[in-house]
Amino acid sequence: MNNKNMEKYFNNLTDIIKVITKENFLGIYIHGSWAMGGFNPDRSDVDILVVVRNSLDIATQCELAKFLVANSNDPYPIEISFLTQKQLENWTHPSPYEFHYSEAWRQSFEGELLTGHYGAINNNHKVDPDLAAHIAILNHRGVCWEGPQIHDVFPVIPRTHYLSSILADYKDCLQNVEADPVYCVLNLIRVYWYVKEEVISSKLEAGEYGLNSFPQEYKETIRKVVESYQGIRVRELQKEELTSLRDYIQDEVEKRVGGPVV
Repeated sequence: MNNKNMEKYFNNLTDIIKVITKENFLGIYIHGSWAMGGFNPDRSDVDILVVVRNSLDIATQCELAKFLVANSNDPYPIEISFLTQKQLENWTHPSPYEFHYSEAWRQSFEGELLTGHYGAINNNHKVDPDLAAHIAILNHRGVCWEGPQIHDVFPVIPRTHYLSSILADYKDCLQNVEADPVYCVLNLIRVYWYVKEEVISSKLEAGEYGLNSFPQEYKETIRKVVESYQGIRVRELQKEELTSLRDYIQDEVEKRVGGPVV
């Protein structure tokens, strides 16, 4: 999809969200692979944060849920979180939020919209440790699509909060590298790069860093992962090479964070 089509896509998304949230809408912001230039139309999510003035009532949340269930994956999966100005001004980690949708929630949302029981949609105790990483990336390289400038709305995320956020995903990837090798290898490398040099990167940039900087014995595995991520070719990855690379990264990360990540 070219830039003109992406502009149309984001404008349409923004227009509908503004209709649903009405005068409560403040701004919409893009982070993740599209903002950092690593967007893969066949693999990447569209990553969005929306800021609203006040809390969202259940009727508004249900309208958002209906819209996102109908439009995520058409053509791209959407990962989106809504936060109030107050939640951002009084930053805590893990951060509370008003509403969240990603494809992982599709089944729950579809069921709740059918039954009228809104446990996932309207949970009053919603917090998300991933928001620290999302906002740090937004501050670093995000895009203000509509609304006040990023630095006028979003807090500066403390390094400890960002590290806590990315290490949670890192732990999952240590366990799941065989099941989801492309995502997990690239994510493990970008966590390694951050703890080593404090560089915030996209998955593709992390893969390129690994190709340039990792020991020679791991480069062919990384090359397979990068080519698969880019859709150049799907390369077969063996268990032994994945676990060897994972163990190398784990050892290097633990050296730099002072012990095992628990």
